[in-house]
Amino acid sequence: MPVVREFTLPDLGEGLTEAEVVRWLVEVGEVIAIDQPVVEVETAKAVVEVPCPYGGVVTALFGAVGEEVLVGAPLVTVAVSPGEGERPLAAVPVVELAAAVERPLVGYGVAEPDRGGRRRRVGGGGAPAPVARASAPVAAPVVVAAPVPVPVAAVGVPAVISPLVRRLAREQGVELAAVAGSGPDGLIMRADVERAVAAKVAAAPAAPAAPAAPAAPAAPAVAPVGALPSGAGSVVPLRGLRKAVAEKLGRSHREIPAATCWVDADATELMALRRQLNAVPGPKVSVLALLARICAVGLERFPDLNSSVTADGSAILRHSAVHLGFAAQGERGLVVPVVRDAQRLTTEQLGEELGRLTEAARTGAIAPAELTGGTFTLNNYGVFGVDGSTPILNHPEAAMLGVGRIVAKPWVQQGELAVREVTQLSFTFDHRVCDGGTAGGFLRFVADCVEQPGVLLRRL
Repeated sequence: MPVVREFTLPDLGEGLTEAEVVRWLVEVGEVIAIDQPVVEVETAKAVVEVPCPYGGVVTALFGAVGEEVLVGAPLVTVAVSPGEGERPLAAVPVVELAAAVERPLVGYGVAEPDRGGRRRRVGGGGAPAPVARASAPVAAPVVVAAPVPVPVAAVGVPAVISPLVRRLAREQGVELAAVAGSGPDGLIMRADVERAVAAKVAAAPAAPAAPAAPAAPAAPAVAPVGALPSGAGSVVPLRGLRKAVAEKLGRSHREIPAATCWVDADATELMALRRQLNAVPGPKVSVLALLARICAVGLERFPDLNSSVTADGSAILRHSAVHLGFAAQGERGLVVPVVRDAQRLTTEQLGEELGRLTEAARTGAIAPAELTGGTFTLNNYGVFGVDGSTPILNHPEAAMLGVGRIVAKPWVQQGELAVREVTQLSFTFDHRVCDGGTAGGFLRFVADCVEQPGVLLRRL
């Protein structure tokens, strides 16, 4: 007889305590392999696929799509071949299984004890069972409809590591088991899936397009009577990334006495330098990379700004490394990837890392660890076509440089009116870590480097 193994939501890193179920990748009764992804969840940092460390038959799924599950709460139960000393399935109560400590997945932390979460059990026939708290006492044993013993060793899984490759295959309807991998040891790469898609399209016979079925009308948002103010149309719950952003910005606004100063800068010479650097063969240099290099040098001169205040407000932590965060627009909204040890990187290296993180944020493939640990933020809101802003600090950081659009404007150059490429720089800082003199000195240094980038040639 097989025995049941309960897999709980692991600690996905960086202290995350909950995740929202986005999509189930398996069904009850399906045979899975060891470390096969079973669910896609959205955390406050990213959308990730969660692999299960057990192989066998899926007997139950916990958590409906759109439901939040706490770390340590059950995700799936799997019927596996019994090992030495294991009891049959019918004799293993849920309470004992929930209390058992199983091996954590590689890269995951061990879940803390006594954490509960909302869960929904799906029976063998697929019908949902009532939602219950994981911490509630359960007297009945786990019951699985006609469990089928499946030797784990007989279960295979395509050689795929990248979640992006799995997602691409699902979206294009490609069966990974039929794809031959071109990577090391037969690893399936993105190019392999794209070739399979191309072959599938080429082999498909031409057929007349069928008339599209009329779309069903969207169900109106439902809310309890009296829950909505007069004239309100719907309620959008704060979940996942939006919830995390709301909590972090609210905390920053409550706790940090922030102040903002700004200055206009003539960026004509900076743009000319960029054109010169990109005129020679090699990687192209972005404006963001040049600004990142300027910030890294500026923070070496003004170390008070590369700091944060302790949680109890009793001390200031000065950071020895510059972990430079920058605002990037991704599939899930605005995120802040972090370039580690930016002070050690050249402008070219900064450009490569900024490009890699920007692409990862755009496609939703960025790792949660790459969105945390920043000590200073560079916010280029000029890409949205605006000149200025007074942003809220990225708690617990003490400073943020904002850069507006670079646009042709009238400018007095050597006593004469000229058309120059001008940008507005704004600098928001925690007034607890420094006074206006330090903040103004940093902003003036940045503006001088923008107007006369030659002063940084020795450091580029």
